[in-house]
Amino acid sequence: MRTSRLRLLAAAGITLATLSLTACQDGTGTADEGSGRPDATATADTPTAPSSKPSADGTPSNAPSQAGAGTDGDKASSNGSGSGSGKEKGTGQGKGSDDGPRTFAACNGSNTTVTAQPVSRPVNHMLITVKNTGGKLCDLTYYPVLRFDEMQWVPQPVEASKPQAVVSLNPGESAYAGVLLSAADGSGDGGTTGQKLTVGFQGRTPNSSGGPSAIPSLPAKGVYYDSSLAVTYWQQSMDDALTY
Repeated sequence: MRTSRLRLLAAAGITLATLSLTACQDGTGTADEGSGRPDATATADTPTAPSSKPSADGTPSNAPSQAGAGTDGDKASSNGSGSGSGKEKGTGQGKGSDDGPRTFAACNGSNTTVTAQPVSRPVNHMLITVKNTGGKLCDLTYYPVLRFDEMQWVPQPVEASKPQAVVSLNPGESAYAGVLLSAADGSGDGGTTGQKLTVGFQGRTPNSSGGPSAIPSLPAKGVYYDSSLAVTYWQQSMDDALTY
């Protein structure tokens, strides 16, 4: 009887040991619960949180690389196609001075040839001709300032002959002034014969110098004049100059 009980106990012990071993193998036993060992599979699959520590240049260490950022913008700036980076066309690249008021240039003895020739009609008149021999436009202002020999007075202009605008001469063009030498009715006094004539030019303002004078040739016998001596303003045409 005792022998049978011992066999039963031994068999029960073997059964319990087998059950305990089985429980350990399938992971359902109490021996595995609360063991604290990390699950290797779970650790490998869990993403690591990004670090917020800045790099040396102040950019977070986990930030995307900026190597290619702004490349297109940089190219636009370097080739001038970007906003405000291209060269603007200057507004001063047109004709310049041709579009604005030109610089005043006086006709005078340095850029013209001057002739003085008595005419038959009207009587007691002389015609002064000025031709632009320079390379650019010049202006004849007011009237010629005449002086025969060493005369001490200046002949007055014929005010009725004053033109509406300044007479301008392109290269090769001519202008004229008429000179009344003496009164046809003999009412003038102090008549004398001049052998030398000086033609002066005025500048932008009345009685100012317009530059070098001219000394045109006179007939060999000279030119007779008296106190009636007067001169017209510069005219664009010969006929206008001899009208007065």
